[in-house]
Parts: sequence; C-alpha cells; structure tokens
Amino acid sequence: MQRDYHSNRSFDRAARLLLSTALALTWVVAAASAQTPNVAATPPMGWNSWNHFACKVSDAVVRASADAIASNGMKQAGYVYVNVDDCWQGKRDSSGVIQPNSKFPDMKALGDYIHSKGLKFGIYSSPGPKTCAGYEGSYGHESEDAKQYASWGVDYLKYDWCSAERVYKPEQMPAVYKKMHDALAATGRPIVYSLCEYGLKSVWHWGASIGGNSWRTTDDIEDNWNSMSAIGFAQNGLEGFAGPGHWNDPDMLEVGNGKMHHEEYVTHMSLWCLLSAPLLAGNDLAKMAPETLAILTNPEIIALDQDPKGAQAHRIWEEGPYEIWSKPLADGSMAVGLFNRGEDAEKLTLRLQDVGMMGSVTVRDLWGRKDLGKFSGTFSTDVPRHGVVVVRIHQ
Repeated sequence: MQRDYHSNRSFDRAARLLLSTALALTWVVAAASAQTPNVAATPPMGWNSWNHFACKVSDAVVRASADAIASNGMKQAGYVYVNVDDCWQGKRDSSGVIQPNSKFPDMKALGDYIHSKGLKFGIYSSPGPKTCAGYEGSYGHESEDAKQYASWGVDYLKYDWCSAERVYKPEQMPAVYKKMHDALAATGRPIVYSLCEYGLKSVWHWGASIGGNSWRTTDDIEDNWNSMSAIGFAQNGLEGFAGPGHWNDPDMLEVGNGKMHHEEYVTHMSLWCLLSAPLLAGNDLAKMAPETLAILTNPEIIALDQDPKGAQAHRIWEEGPYEIWSKPLADGSMAVGLFNRGEDAEKLTLRLQDVGMMGSVTVRDLWGRKDLGKFSGTFSTDVPRHGVVVVRIHQ
C-alpha cells in the first residue's frame, strides 16, 4: 500500500516559521551574554562512557576509546570529545578539592593523553551532594570543582541533577545550574556545559539563558526500539529552542550496543542528525563491528547534524506509524527523513511543495550515497520496517 498525504494534513509552515523566528530572536539575546563564543557552535560530537560501561569505566577504558577515535576515522568524521561519565570520583582533600578514585590514578595525565590525540576531555558531576551512582557531587563545592576540572584540562562538563532534588526546590533549578556555569566561566577555560535534568522545568525555555550549551529533553535512553523511538520522535515542537551554541539533547547514542537491529540503529542515527542533537557514541569503540562504524561515520548524514544553519528538523506529516520530517540546510537545500515506525515495509510519498520545492528537483539518497535523479511534484520510496530513507533535495 502506498501512503500519500494531502494539504489538509500538511503542517501550517507559515505559523511554524513565525513561532520559530520569534523564539530564535529571544534566544539570540539571552545566549549572546550567557555563553562562551564558539563553544558548541555545532552539536558536540564524541563518546561517553555511561551507556556501555556505566561504573565499569576506568582510565584504561577511556584511553582505549581515545585510541580508537583517533585511529578508526571517527576523529576525521568530527567525534572529538572523550567523556568520562559517573563513577570516577574519589574523596575530597582537606581543602575540599575533589580527587579521583583508584580507577583513575591521574586525571591530569588522562586529560593530557586525550589532548595528545587531538581530542577533547569531558567529565561528569552533579549539583547535588551525590551523583546518580552515589559518588561525590559538587554541592557546596562548585568553585573548587570548576577550578579542578580546568586544571585537568577538561573541555566538557555533563552536570546531572540526580540528588540535587534532596537539597534544592524544583524552582531553584535554573539558579543552581547557573551557579556552576559561572564557576566554569571564572576559570577562563572554554568548557561545553551540558545540562542533564531530563527535561524537567521545561529546560528548553531557560537553558541557554543560564549558559547551557545543551540540555536533556527526556529521561534516559535505553538500547531498544521502544525507548529510542519514543524519545526521538517526541522532539517535535522543540525546534524553536535549538541553534548554534545551544542544543536540545535527546540523550546519547546507543548505536552498536547490540539490542537493536541494523535498520533501527540507522533510524536512531538519522533522527539524531536531523534533530541537530549532540552525537555522543555510547558503545565499546575498541570492539566495534565495521557496520557500526559505518553508521556512526557516514559523512553525508553527519553533515546534516553539523550543518552551520543549526536548524532542528520537525515533523511535516504523520499517518499511523509513518512520519516525514524536514530540516532546512545552510546551502538552501532540504534534508528529509521518511520514517516507517510500522511492522512491515511501506512505500511513502513526499509532496515536494510541502518542503518548499517547486518544479524539478534533484534528490540524493544519503545512506545509499547516490543521486536518485530528477523529480517533480512527488518523491516516493520504499522504507523498511523500523527504517528510514534520508534524502537531500535541491533545485
């Protein structure tokens, strides 16, 4: 069965454009004074230890991941941040300065090693007294921790709300996050500031104004189709809050962790790139299958995520389990994802006028890495179960 759509199902593009423009102007004013220039001008790309290793992370694991990124093509594709998540913390010394635990004998040396590979070093903490895994948080020690991170050469901080709810009221969340931003700024070191608060208090409304470079919009992702698709497709409507220096974050990538099949991982990567989401691989890079590396490093898909316009895709049509999303690009072309969330393969049809394309256009398949030819009026394609076809369209 062929699925088409009609004008009465199309999104009112003019209304969305007016809303997005108004929101963007608001954030330009707020973000200009709150953020470090040129930090996260495009969505950050790298690796984070949590999804695969959780508290089994160690100095050796992080060094192996840095080695892999530097040698397997990921660095050339844009992955530069090597981020240690929870479970690295030890105790504080007599001056209140945080120290790493025995799994991380020398954080400065680890940062130096990562930097020697031409990569950047990320770390994790919480504004509460404890992290999610029960390690030492930054509560009452924001200035000391920011200075320690800077001394280690940290380039990225993920700041996870977790136990902060024990000591702060929900309405204090923006001020609490601003406190750490100000401490980071006082070090003079450019550090990407990632707010991890699961979308609480509609963070997209205030995240940029307090210095956030990205903010989580949902609860934690899991390596399964239901979790990934529910999170990813729920991002529609947040596109007005994303742009250079400040990004909606639907959580880290699960590509390659083994509990989804190939087409589902392709959908995962495609949707995150259309969403201009941070791309933080969460698998074991040292033991990665070639097909996983191919998904993570497709240059034409990554180019959508890293497009300098910084526009986040939005849904332009849906019918049952079928959805079409579009994303305007800096060169005037349009990226379109035709998604099949259903249980059988299906043919989907895009009306080109609904992405602003009139007359004859050229369509390129970004996963197939090939031009499909000229089209007028409509473009149709077969989409596999739980799969996607991503195209770039230009006049």
